[in-house]
Amino acid sequence: MKLVEECNMAKQKKPPKHLIFYYIIAMLTMLMLHAFIFPLLSEQQVTKVDYSTFLNQVESGAVSEVEIQESQIIFTTKDESEQNKKYMTGAINDPELVDRLYKAGVNFSQDIPKENSPLTNILLTWILPLIFFIGIGQLLVNQMQKRMGGMNSMTFGKSKAKIYVQAQTGKTFDDVAGQDESKEALAEIIDFLHNPKKYSEIGANLPKGALLVGPPGTGKTLLAKAVAGEAKVPFFSISGSEFVEMFVGMGAAKVRDLFQQANEKAPCIVFIDEIDTIGKKRDSGRGFGGNDEREQTLNQLLTEMDGFDGKKGVVILAATNRPESLDKALLRPGRFDRRIPVELPDLKGREAILKVHAQRVKMEDSIDFNAIARATSGASGAELANIINEGALRAVKNGRSHVDQADLEESVEVVIAGYQRKGAVISQKEKEIIAYHEIGHALVAAKQTDSAPVHKITIIPRTSGTLGYTMQVEEGERVLMSKGEAFNKIATFTGGRAAEELVFGTFTSGASNDIEQATKIARAMVTRLGMSKNFDMMALETVNNPYLGADTSLTCSAETAAKIDDEVLGIIKSAHEKAISILQENIEKLHELARYLLEKETITGEEFMEILAH
Repeated sequence: MKLVEECNMAKQKKPPKHLIFYYIIAMLTMLMLHAFIFPLLSEQQVTKVDYSTFLNQVESGAVSEVEIQESQIIFTTKDESEQNKKYMTGAINDPELVDRLYKAGVNFSQDIPKENSPLTNILLTWILPLIFFIGIGQLLVNQMQKRMGGMNSMTFGKSKAKIYVQAQTGKTFDDVAGQDESKEALAEIIDFLHNPKKYSEIGANLPKGALLVGPPGTGKTLLAKAVAGEAKVPFFSISGSEFVEMFVGMGAAKVRDLFQQANEKAPCIVFIDEIDTIGKKRDSGRGFGGNDEREQTLNQLLTEMDGFDGKKGVVILAATNRPESLDKALLRPGRFDRRIPVELPDLKGREAILKVHAQRVKMEDSIDFNAIARATSGASGAELANIINEGALRAVKNGRSHVDQADLEESVEVVIAGYQRKGAVISQKEKEIIAYHEIGHALVAAKQTDSAPVHKITIIPRTSGTLGYTMQVEEGERVLMSKGEAFNKIATFTGGRAAEELVFGTFTSGASNDIEQATKIARAMVTRLGMSKNFDMMALETVNNPYLGADTSLTCSAETAAKIDDEVLGIIKSAHEKAISILQENIEKLHELARYLLEKETITGEEFMEILAH
């Protein structure tokens, strides 16, 4: 297998012959033009005649002008129909020619050939053609590079890593909020690079690699840039996709070049973004071993991480949101020694992130960031940054120079549900159904214990497709969910459909998203959370990736899967019946609140609770 790789590498190192082919084509084209096309063009402009014909026309007075050259004679006639037509005849040693022309009254002249200087001859014969062909070749090379994705035949196997120093990234740990644990782990590595002696004295070795793992938008790349700003050492930044080449062996060559540069610049930090591109688990079932380009790149990365000395101060940082797909050999101690989780921020973290991004925006002094943070549970750092930006855009649109609380609250709804569809045409009957639907959610939530307070109710449609929604905001941060809380959530989701049934005696498609959410929670209660008496603490489902959609797969037999469906259906039915019971007990408030919502279209949680309490 090694022999095959060496053969492939030898083939790749040969010079690209196709460029010479293009040069030859250009040269042959110029020769053909000079040999065939240019003479034809000249022949089309000048008509050849014999010398006797020329003399006869001179004696007959038909010639008007004559130009005597070294090897030929060019003349024109007095015929008006051939005014611009020229004739040519060969120059013969005729001593009487001048007398004949003079007697015939012909205007004649003789061309005195100029002798070019040696420098001019060299310029015309060698330099200008050489410049022409070099220009043609460069044009062809540029075109080929564009078609091949910007690759250069002279840079195959060269790393495309960008090198930063402290002043170039513009980021420090002060720009990263909500990730205190991650910063603490990385700060230890940075301290090791600054003060290696105090660690070596006790016998501690520098971790070779640290893997940043977390959902998209949590700030993994931002953390890496902050490390560059804090480390004050050379910082190599490259994406995993830049190792992927169409030629076998090129990715491995780039890995070798990257680590060679890193060893020369040590102490330094190397950051590989989206390392899952090259670090996926190797497939041994195809029968081709390590001959695949991606696997060769991974094998070379593993070898290089084993080969360099940790005491030199070369640290590998990598980021991914697909840790389950990485090869186990990459994650073992001695390669990526540390796994640093970069999770979604908690309440305190969200508030800190909002304040960091708000520093670049003109804000009112009365902004309550805690309220915005409570309304954005589960939001990533990127989404929180987008909320601040949306608030600034809304302030500009409304002609204000500062962002206020209403701007941020509206931007939260824009990020969650999209922009308002003010031009949407909805009939009065459908508006009434939507109002009862949303009040049904809010009323069921308000009448249950351990349920988040209602923050806002609206029946204004949004661009995400929602015709209205009820927003609940927790008063504090919750990390655990009891069985009763999960059941109450399902009951709240079924409250909208329950209100439609009680008031209108029909079903609509407005509950489609509620059905999905209720089913998702009920299935998790049975299969993963151990909240079912029939299955106790048995794991019946696994999460494939907790960071990208949290897709699940069943780990049970078909018979058990059927029992799971029955259990999930029973939970949803019980919650639905509870919602109907709550609404029946509060039917008058349901009508009163629905009429008020129809009138206002949007009401706050305070308005809702005030009407409900009286």
